[in-house]
Amino acid sequence: MAITGVLRPGHISLRVLELEPALKHYKDVLGLIEVERDAQGRVFLKAWDEHDHHSIVLHEADSAGMDYMGWKVDSVETLHKLAADLEACGLCSDLGWIEAGEHPKTGKRFRFTVPTGHVMELFAEKEQIGNNCGTDGPDVNPNPWPDGLVGISPSRFDHCLLYGDDLDGSVKVFTEVLGFYITEKVVLKNQPEFMIGTFLTCANKAHDVAFIRQPVKGKLHHVSFELGSWEKVLHAGDVLSRTHTSIDIGPTRHGITRGETIYFFDPSGNRNEVFSGGYIAYPDKPVITWYDETLGPAIFYHDRKLNEAFLSVFT
Repeated sequence: MAITGVLRPGHISLRVLELEPALKHYKDVLGLIEVERDAQGRVFLKAWDEHDHHSIVLHEADSAGMDYMGWKVDSVETLHKLAADLEACGLCSDLGWIEAGEHPKTGKRFRFTVPTGHVMELFAEKEQIGNNCGTDGPDVNPNPWPDGLVGISPSRFDHCLLYGDDLDGSVKVFTEVLGFYITEKVVLKNQPEFMIGTFLTCANKAHDVAFIRQPVKGKLHHVSFELGSWEKVLHAGDVLSRTHTSIDIGPTRHGITRGETIYFFDPSGNRNEVFSGGYIAYPDKPVITWYDETLGPAIFYHDRKLNEAFLSVFT
């Protein structure tokens, strides 16, 4: 499959209550790399195996949560086409262009709000600074990983799970306008057309974004980072324990996506996840369906029961 259009999640901007404790968490515990600060007080970070300039933006605010999520597209031409398609579809609000350079080393971005109230944006250009693995340049004769990794050290920002009310509207934007496809869904058994949750991908991961229907607008359940193996998920649990980081649940496995996972909180209450596993998806893969009565093993395959705090806590 040639991956075109929307390529992958590109960045997320998170609100934190105090910047310095947040930076200690994201740099020393999670193990992200700080690349730049700007005059607005924002800090830009990346995971070690990401080549683009940044994927995580932190800034201090009165409440925690997600400001916006950015998606990288394959070209400037695609950026303009999708912007026009989003304007024409009539499902989004607050559409408009953000000038190049508003994020450092980043081209212009097209911003829009989907029906669940989440602010999204598309961009095509961001300077690639490499992953420091190359011995004769950023991408020449590379080692498997760079020296100096700290903490959990995920390889990339991977996906988000988002809470909102108009699930059907946001899914329509992502599938009919942006070219995503559904990999898994949770429905009412006696009303299978009513979706409780939907997992979508733009490439061949188990999901790049997921939405859960809740009577709220624009809420973040978690931001997730990829590790690569179950052993590294267990190591993440060790790092979280020895740094006295608030663990939400895990290590465990999901039924949905098959991912091996552990959840924890940053000092502001934003939920993080690190995970491994899952499956390779292609557009012809049948959609996996879960019924509401099987939500226990769908979410926590080992315990096979729901954790109410996991469902009800979000920012």
